[in-house]
Amino acid sequence: MTIQKESKAPSVGFISLGCPKALVDSERILTQLRMEGYSVVPTYQDADVVVVNTCGFIDSAKAESLDAIGEAIAENGRVIVTGCMGVEEGSIRETHPNVLAVTGPQQYEQVVNAVHEVVPPKLDHNPLVDLIPPQGIKLTPRHYAYLKISEGCNHSCSFCIIPSMRGKLASRPVSDVLSEAERLVKAGVKELLVISQDTSAYGVDLKYKTDFWNGQPVKTRMLELCQALSSMGVWVRLHYVYPYPNVDDVIPLMAAGKLLPYLDIPFQHASPKVLKAMKRPAFEDKTLARIKHWRERCPELTIRSTFIVGFPGETEEDFQYLLDWLSEARLDRVGCFQYSPVDGAPANELGLEAVPDDIKQERWERFMAHQQAISAARLQQRIGQEIEVLVDEVDEEGAIGRSWADAPEIDGNVYLDSQRPLKPGDKVRARVTHADEYDLWAEAL
Repeated sequence: MTIQKESKAPSVGFISLGCPKALVDSERILTQLRMEGYSVVPTYQDADVVVVNTCGFIDSAKAESLDAIGEAIAENGRVIVTGCMGVEEGSIRETHPNVLAVTGPQQYEQVVNAVHEVVPPKLDHNPLVDLIPPQGIKLTPRHYAYLKISEGCNHSCSFCIIPSMRGKLASRPVSDVLSEAERLVKAGVKELLVISQDTSAYGVDLKYKTDFWNGQPVKTRMLELCQALSSMGVWVRLHYVYPYPNVDDVIPLMAAGKLLPYLDIPFQHASPKVLKAMKRPAFEDKTLARIKHWRERCPELTIRSTFIVGFPGETEEDFQYLLDWLSEARLDRVGCFQYSPVDGAPANELGLEAVPDDIKQERWERFMAHQQAISAARLQQRIGQEIEVLVDEVDEEGAIGRSWADAPEIDGNVYLDSQRPLKPGDKVRARVTHADEYDLWAEAL
């Protein structure tokens, strides 16, 4: 069945769920559809077809994806499913047999072809008239953008199914990454957020091949990528970094103000026994020493991380080890999840005793209270400091922004008191006047 409205361009509604990496996939699909003359609309009623980009990382994410598909079917009726949960077509069609097509992550062409089958593009579309901006269609505010440098992952963490969904590490050529970054900066982006499954491993699969950008040789490696990005005059923030020794090499760039002094490192746990069961790479007794070394070289460094409590076999002793580790590491920004078994994850076959749900909840609450005190104490140290703030939004009460220590969506905010009008994308110097467990208040200078 095809649906085509003669009076206007064919229209697509889009729902993007999951992590920033999935958001970049959505941007790529939408850019291709816009190039072909499709309009992107914000309501079910105006859409000729709806695309749902799903997340399939844990059971709660799958449930959210299935709910979103169900809502789209109820409100519109013509739904195409893509993304990480797309690898489980059977379970999607079991719940929602009326979906029109199902594709997996990174299958951009298949998604676009599925849209073509439901709503063919207009034959008289002229791409020279309906121009797409050089940076493509972005789903983030104009002043920041995610820059994906690779797909997939070479690790085999026992709780994770991402390698089975997204495959092994596949790094983008460094010239492509830098050219995209350059286009984004020229379009007004003030902050580049570097993302991948394992940023530290960038280029390993290409044997750190030398490429050329602006006529200069650049190795496909994290250090050289960061050096080139730091020359663009915008904030550069590193996400999903594993604490390999090569991370030491980028700390001087942070200390010199060329990269944001910020590392997002998914530690997941601290107990050696639990980490071994998780099959986590590069996490050993040297981690605390490495954190100390980084902070000695770059005192401004902010470290964010995520942890899992209630992993199979986790004892009270393991959990207390984690709390003690947090006391010593004194991380700035921390998130915590209760372990959730995922279909297909190797952890299901370890034969370890499951942690009861009530104990998971109790440990999660203790973890959050423990870390909240650490975060609050670290933010109190910022009172009186001058910081640079990137404004995200402005309302009747003032401006809301972020410092170098705050990634969008996941970290805290800076609430600005300013005597002059501000707008999203402005960068201002401010003095911190107040702090709580997560946020700062500051006066613009």
